[in-house]
Amino acid sequence: MPSMDVVSKTDLAEVDNAIQGATREITTRFDFKGSKCTVERTDATILVTADDDLKLKQVDELIRGYLARRKIDGGAFDFGKPEKASGNTIRQTITIKQGVDREVAQKIIKAAKGSKLKVQVAIQGDELRVSGKKRDDLQAAIALVKDLDIELPLQFVNFRD
Repeated sequence: MPSMDVVSKTDLAEVDNAIQGATREITTRFDFKGSKCTVERTDATILVTADDDLKLKQVDELIRGYLARRKIDGGAFDFGKPEKASGNTIRQTITIKQGVDREVAQKIIKAAKGSKLKVQVAIQGDELRVSGKKRDDLQAAIALVKDLDIELPLQFVNFRD
């Protein structure tokens, strides 16, 4: 019985490379001279500290640009609201979304059942297992999931016959 997994994973090594590139550009750009702008990643969060709103927006654009260059989908990041930090600086927390949320999983399951495809969808932790009798059913399920309006970047892995 063919099966596959629907997952949402972000390559943290590529995120680190993008952050290092953004940090390198911050240290060399003239408009950031003398400012205390930092970008740090711990586990699944990125902490951005800047002097003011303008510099924070510029750092956000830099991070988004470097993530796009590394072919990392911007939908995998949740940019939090800027908040005041110590020393007249502004801090922003960016969370990296890993895994398929329960709501997204329910939406995919409901769409699969409503489409009358002959596949079974099961939630396994933070991923979905889709199984069916034919390979064509799984490919139709992939097309169905891609057509849904889901902001998470989804990958289809472990395609087995």
